[in-house]
Amino acid sequence: MQLDFSPAFARYEAIAAEADAAFAKVASLCPDMVSCGEGCSDCCHALFDLTFIEALYLNRKFNEAFPPGPARDAVLERANAADRDAAKLKRKAFRADEQGVSTREILESIARERIRCPLLGDDDRCILYKSRPLTCRLYGVPLEISGEARTCGAAGFTPGGRYPTVKIEKLQDKLVALSQELVASIPTKLPLMAEMLVPVSFALVTDFDDEFLGLLTEEEMVKLHEQETKWAAASDPFAPAPGGSACGSCGEQAGSPACSSCTGGTSWVLPGPDGESGGKAE
Repeated sequence: MQLDFSPAFARYEAIAAEADAAFAKVASLCPDMVSCGEGCSDCCHALFDLTFIEALYLNRKFNEAFPPGPARDAVLERANAADRDAAKLKRKAFRADEQGVSTREILESIARERIRCPLLGDDDRCILYKSRPLTCRLYGVPLEISGEARTCGAAGFTPGGRYPTVKIEKLQDKLVALSQELVASIPTKLPLMAEMLVPVSFALVTDFDDEFLGLLTEEEMVKLHEQETKWAAASDPFAPAPGGSACGSCGEQAGSPACSSCTGGTSWVLPGPDGESGGKAE
């Protein structure tokens, strides 16, 4: 099934533009402290995950820029290696959690690990720079994460100093919301797919085809529509019962006490004077 993700991608690019604007604002206020520049690849060794919309977008841009061939194969080989390293690191973090190590210590330990991004070329430049994720766009300026300010170790920001800080989690919330809207708009049996968080390597090697997206077949969509119609009829008090007459054929006013207890035929049970059920009226 050919799905058109362009409207969602346009909204994603608008959020990415917000991130670029936030970075530029901080850089203009603290020009001597932001050390980002060509050839600096410190952020390209950090471990982080992508939201569903980011993974889908990066995958599309990668496929457009790298058709089948040696260059693409080289990137995918690096992605597979990075995926294996990330899996080992996550297993290590899981074991630490089981041993009672605090979440803060685990996260700080992960932050010290360096896994080379598969999109980092031999010249230490990103091969998909214009399509890079939000985390990459904001790395290098102070970021508020879980109520604490963090920044690149190569930057000139002094610990304890007061600097303009980007609330990256607000932008991440927008990405999650966009992911949820996108998944809700497609005929999928995997609605929780919107909550997925994956590394860059996974986004590159994955084929986001109909099977991965859990898209319903035409036959499944017809059955689902039939089931939804049955559910709607079951919840409608004025809907005719199976095999019964259409509403209004008995001559009663729709919504009247007689109508609300009708079973779809011409007989119903009338309540007695004390509220108990009385006899049947024909």
